[in-house]
Amino acid sequence: MQFELHPQLAADCHHLGCFDLSIVLLHRNAALPWFILVPQTELADLLDLDTKSRQLVVEEAALISKYLKEELSYPKVNFAAIGNVVAQMHVHVIGRRPEDVCWPAPVWGHLQTNTAYESSFPETVATTLIERYGMHRA
Repeated sequence: MQFELHPQLAADCHHLGCFDLSIVLLHRNAALPWFILVPQTELADLLDLDTKSRQLVVEEAALISKYLKEELSYPKVNFAAIGNVVAQMHVHVIGRRPEDVCWPAPVWGHLQTNTAYESSFPETVATTLIERYGMHRA
């Protein structure tokens, strides 16, 4: 059976590529650099994964965190596995800084700004993640 990305995630995000377990997405709202990793599993909750897979998802999220801090100079990264709106397992990795649009509140329910990325930005991010952080094309 082939893994299928939830249609809401596909609609809300730019598809950048894949790590070993997770599909790497970038939320279309450019107000904050908001990455979503979708482990290719039918399980709904991160904590239900076997130890090795769970550790791999966290390691993949840590690569995105490293990208946010090293490449985009974000001092803080939020990480969450909520999944209340979209039941398909996914984790959020979001760059934060004191001057962002909803600081210090959480992003969920507080992000009122909705701006688009410049058309080349998602491809630039994907290229960097491939060249420096081990992501590959899907």
